[in-house]
Order: sequence, then C-alpha cells, then structure tokens
Amino acid sequence: MSALLEHHRVEARHAVRPVTLGRVVGLLGLRVTISGLPAALGDLLEVRGLGGPVPVEVVASGDGLLTCLPLGDTTGLRAGDHVVSTGEGLRIPVGDALRGRVLDGLGRPMDGGPALEGLPSVVVDNLPPAALSRPRIAEQLGLGVRAMDGLISCGRGQRIGIMAGSGVGKSSLLSMIARGTDAEISVIALIGERGREVREFLENDLGPEGLQRSIVVVATSDEPPVVRLRAAFVATRIAEWFRDAGRHVVLMMDSLTRVALAQREIGLSAGEPPATRGFPPSVFALLPRLLERAGTSPEGSITGLYTVLVEGDDMQDPIGDSARSILDGHVVLSRDLATSGHFPSIDVLESISRVATAVISPEGRQDATRLRRLLAAYRSVRELVEIGAYVSGTDADADAALALMPRINDFLRQDMSDVTPTADTWSALHELVNS
Repeated sequence: MSALLEHHRVEARHAVRPVTLGRVVGLLGLRVTISGLPAALGDLLEVRGLGGPVPVEVVASGDGLLTCLPLGDTTGLRAGDHVVSTGEGLRIPVGDALRGRVLDGLGRPMDGGPALEGLPSVVVDNLPPAALSRPRIAEQLGLGVRAMDGLISCGRGQRIGIMAGSGVGKSSLLSMIARGTDAEISVIALIGERGREVREFLENDLGPEGLQRSIVVVATSDEPPVVRLRAAFVATRIAEWFRDAGRHVVLMMDSLTRVALAQREIGLSAGEPPATRGFPPSVFALLPRLLERAGTSPEGSITGLYTVLVEGDDMQDPIGDSARSILDGHVVLSRDLATSGHFPSIDVLESISRVATAVISPEGRQDATRLRRLLAAYRSVRELVEIGAYVSGTDADADAALALMPRINDFLRQDMSDVTPTADTWSALHELVNS
C-alpha cells in the first residue's frame, strides 16, 4: 500500500512541475547535443521531433550543453527541435504481475500481453547493499546441472561468470539452468542477441513451464546502445525488487560482454578516450557498479549468472579478466569439448567457485576433490596414452582415472532436457569416486 501511495505522489509531483524547454543544437552519429535545459547525468529527456517524441538519456554535460544518446529511432530529428526534461531517470513497473512476461530493454511489455498498469514503479538506478549488511553465503543453490552442482557448487547469493568464445554453448547452458534451478523466480536478460534467437529461447529452451516463473528482458543487437545498456540495469532492478520483498532470485544475463560493448559505444560517442583494446575507462567503472548489485541482502538474495563472451577464446580478454576479478567464481566452457559433442562443455579443472567450501558438506567436498584429482591425473597422461607410451602402474591416480573415464564422462555429460536434483548429483558423485 505504501508503495502505491508513493507512486501516486510521484505522479502528482510530475503533474505540477513547470515545463522548461531546451533545443537540439547538434546531431552527430549517436550523439544528440542539447542546450538550454538543466539536467543531471542519467536523466531522461524527450525530444519533440516531427515524427513524434524520442527519449534520450544524458550521458555527459559541460559548457551549458548536454550530450545525450537516444533510446529510440532518431530518423526525422533535426537541430532546433524542442526538448523537455522528465526530471529523473528511467522508471519501470515492478511486482508479481511481471512473472511470465517478456519486457523490452526499457521495461515495457513486448509479448502482446496486457498493459502493466496500476503497478508501482521504481527508478532503475539503485545502490548495492552495504558490504557489512550482506549475510554470508552458506546454502547451496541447485542448478540442475551435475558438473556445476557437484564440482563448481553455486551458493545462494553468489555471482558467477560463464566464460567462453562464440558458439560453445553459453546460452544453451543458461537455458538449462533456467529450467533446473531451485530458485522460485528467474530474471533473464537477453542483451545483444540476434532477433531470430529470442523466440527460439522462449519457446524451445525456456519452455512454457520455465517462462511461468521467469521474467525475460530483451534488447536485441539492433537496439540503440543505451537501450542495450539499460536492459542490464532494468533486469537487475527487477531482481532487486523481489530480493527486497524477501525472495530468492536467480538473475541470468546473456551476455555481460555485450553490455560492456554498449557502454563502449556510449563512452566513445560522449568523447571518452579509448584505453585498453579500445574500451574507455567508463566500461571498467560500469562492471563493478552493475555486478555488485547482485548478491545477498538482509531480506533475500540474488544469485547472478553472467555469460562472458571472450574474444578469440582468450580468457585474458579485458572484459573477461575484469569480470573474473569481481565475480565469486567462473565456469569455463571448452571449444574442444563442444566440438567433440560433450555437452555441457564445462572444463571442470579451469572452473572454480569461491564459495564452494562454505556451501557443501565435508563429504561432498572430499568427493569433489577426489574427482578433480582424477581428471587432473588423466589430463597429465592423456597424450602418453594416445601414443601408447604410458605404462600402467606408473601413477595410481592416472590408472584409476583411465579405468573410470567412461563413467566420469557419463556423469559430466548431460542432455539439455535432463534436470538432475542436487541430492541425486551428490549421490551419483559419491558412488562414482568410491567405485
């Protein structure tokens, strides 16, 4: 009730605010330059062009001029067009009515369903929970994927990256998690995706059952960079609303790299100098500001799963390296495994969860360590085995790994439609390493 009253107060303040007009004084590429209007960074303005109003967001200011980027089609805009300020940043509707809905990058419904009227609205920008107010992560969140639940265990409130080059199965793994997770609500952000793949993801990968407990935010690759960037914050803000209501949410973002690319376009258009591999400094300031908003709070939790598209399979890619330093773990997908038909193509030895020891039992930790030792031993002698140079009895772990490798691969492989409960994963892992 209090949220609804606040919503009405905001609308009343908007109704009595005096209108100040600015003017468009320049249009260059993605950049719209506006004069005569006081506004803060992040504020939404409205350009009243001949083709209808076009929203723009303030990204830089100086010398009485505002540098803005459009959130819509700029065709028909011209110098001299009038501009009005909304007086605040982007607002979006929130509430349980969003479950099962598909929204665009600005939080508007795009699935043909009913309008989201009468819901409370919130400003997209928000502060992360204070560091000392965050409860420690102490409970495992089941994802339904054996390789992750058993060997890269994810805690409720953890933030983890799924890192790989293009075409290795990041989106497929994410859709598998969306169907198999123990979380009651999933917020899924598809950012920079091909338009063709959105419907495939919703109907084939996610399915009706997965969609019913999900909220999907979509900003395809042809959207303006501000919309693609804002989609990440819209999805995060929706997840925060559910967390503040005491829920446990999974936030899945595909992909974090395309969010960074959108910020690169924005930064360069605003006049920032390019730095590391053409990324301006604002990109590396953006990542912690976005990622720190997930995690635990005194009320609930957001478990963040972010795919990271690394350039040329280089795990030292600037975005991948920066994300890895902020996140609480990473899952590395291997192109060699993917091309051999091994799905999910998780390279277990290169992947790590920084909270695994806090969320699994000592027996589970012992079983997972034993399997990692077997995989490491197998990797060390694999080439010798392939050329017939390995002598049985040289290494006890290697001998055990060679004998168990078919069963280990059966454990690590999993069909997309196969969802394994966490208890069954631990039971199968214990039986495997003690056989």
